Amino acid sequence: MSQPRSFRFSERILASLQERARDRGESTNALAERLVDEGLRRETHPLLTFREGTAGRRAALVGTRLDVSQVIDTLRESDNSVPATAEYLNLPEQHVHAAVRYYADFRDEVDAWRERMRTVAEREEEAWRREQAVLA
Repeated sequence: MSQPRSFRFSERILASLQERARDRGESTNALAERLVDEGLRRETHPLLTFREGTAGRRAALVGTRLDVSQVIDTLRESDNSVPATAEYLNLPEQHVHAAVRYYADFRDEVDAWRERMRTVAEREEEAWRREQAVLA
């Protein structure tokens, strides 16, 4: 449940926020809330950033192309071994630990994103199969 709160922003920041919200087709309040939330998460989890994709925004490791969910999936396939996961993904162990810490704090969010990605992948595979049937 949201609560009203008053903040003062410089004209430059407010104009930028309004322009970005308009470009994205979302309300200024929704964008401001998301940016504040992600900023607070970055403060707590400095090795993570957020990326936009087909299935929505998701947490990812800074400086890599890896999403938190990919690191967690690899960790599970590696018998929850941080060293094995780090070696397989060619990452420092501290990056694997950062993904695990984020997952521990936001497990439901990461799992929901993973499920959306599975749905998108299944839909894309089905579209590919239909295309292949036409080309055969």
